[in-house]
Amino acid sequence: MSRKPLGVDKYGVPKVMRAGDYFADSMGQFALNAISGLIGQLTYFYTDKVGMAAGAVATVFFICKIFDAFTDVIMGNIVDHTKPGKEKYRPWLIRMMIPAAIVMIALFTVPTSISEAGQLAYMCFTNLLLSAVIFTAIAIPYSSLQVVRTNSQEERGTIGTWRAAAGYVSGMIIAIGIIPITNALGGTQQAWIKFSVGFSLMVILALLICWLRAKETAVADGVTTEAVVEEEEVLSFGEALSNLFHNKYWVMVLIMGLFTQLSYALSGASGAYYCKWIYGNDNLTGILGAVGLIPTIIGFVVVGPMIKYLGVTKSLRVSFLLGAVVNALRLIDPTNFVYNTALGCVATFSTIPMMCLTGVLTAMSIDYNEYKYGKKMVGTSQAACSFGGKIGSGVGASLIGWCLAVANYDGFAEVLTPAVRQAIYTFSIYIPFALFAFMFIIMMKFDLEKKLPEYRQEIEARKNN
Repeated sequence: MSRKPLGVDKYGVPKVMRAGDYFADSMGQFALNAISGLIGQLTYFYTDKVGMAAGAVATVFFICKIFDAFTDVIMGNIVDHTKPGKEKYRPWLIRMMIPAAIVMIALFTVPTSISEAGQLAYMCFTNLLLSAVIFTAIAIPYSSLQVVRTNSQEERGTIGTWRAAAGYVSGMIIAIGIIPITNALGGTQQAWIKFSVGFSLMVILALLICWLRAKETAVADGVTTEAVVEEEEVLSFGEALSNLFHNKYWVMVLIMGLFTQLSYALSGASGAYYCKWIYGNDNLTGILGAVGLIPTIIGFVVVGPMIKYLGVTKSLRVSFLLGAVVNALRLIDPTNFVYNTALGCVATFSTIPMMCLTGVLTAMSIDYNEYKYGKKMVGTSQAACSFGGKIGSGVGASLIGWCLAVANYDGFAEVLTPAVRQAIYTFSIYIPFALFAFMFIIMMKFDLEKKLPEYRQEIEARKNN
């Protein structure tokens, strides 16, 4: 029995994606977010379950992230140099499936019988292997599949929505479940290993499903056509990078991307410490994660109308100002669980617009590249922004450990010292407030959106001439 034709989108481009294709494709993002989510919990695991020094853990994480930031460019070069006639992207999903699962478990099997220097070396090796090598070897080809899977911009947008939803599911499972589940299993290192085994099996299944339905050509009703990919302008990396840093709008986007990832890293890793020491029960981390779903869903629903009514720039100004205000309000009563959870929901909501609009801001800065230099430099612009994002996430994760180290933190202590309390307030409230305030100031100076129509007209006039 033949399947019903999918027809064309509103631009006349043939549709190729069915519900099963969207679901299978989204499983790749489920796997990636599962890996990054587990990595985000490692600071708490190393300090409070293994007993490693917070400052040393933070420094190792930062070193790992510096190396990690360079691997996107390297992996992109490897993929681009795949021999003609062979699949470039899909094979990496199946190649990295088993290694990803093994190293995910290895993260939590750090030996407790060896010296701290040995533990730090083990931690560094496993983190670099999973994040800088395996994660990147999945993420770069997987993101490229969206381009070659379909020629329809409408379907590409739907792919992005499915991916975001699947990524949130795996992220929320970790945020809500990891502390209560591991505590129910005994709260020991062995409990965390058991949790990682379960999640690694889910990653294998998710990548297998994605690989089975992934295609590197657009197939519409039995007709195969190559997806159209615009050729990048030939420009040396050094010259392109120099041009980018003379594009003030791209620099603004780079800084905001760095600050945004720094904020995400802090919020993802600080909750367990706040619940354990300020509220007195680390199981409340699960409740915070569950409640956080509400503003996240509302944010995704509201961001479309916000953009339509306010525009991109004003939507971000409003969200950043809102984030700064609610973090300042937390200082009134930082120990009240209900009060801070309610304000935390508003803070979570304020991060959604930037999450949705980072790509839009980057695209604006790329258009300005074309206006200013006559070249878009798409690949270099995206790679450099990714570099900034990874540095931000690395600094965010490390800041927690450094703050705790200054306060002489002991994960096995029974009494909260004033210094540790202030350290937790610093990475949970003070720094997020400063980040939102700085991003608001930057967006007040970002005036490209209203100028862009005029610039595009001039670009088009150049091409016509």
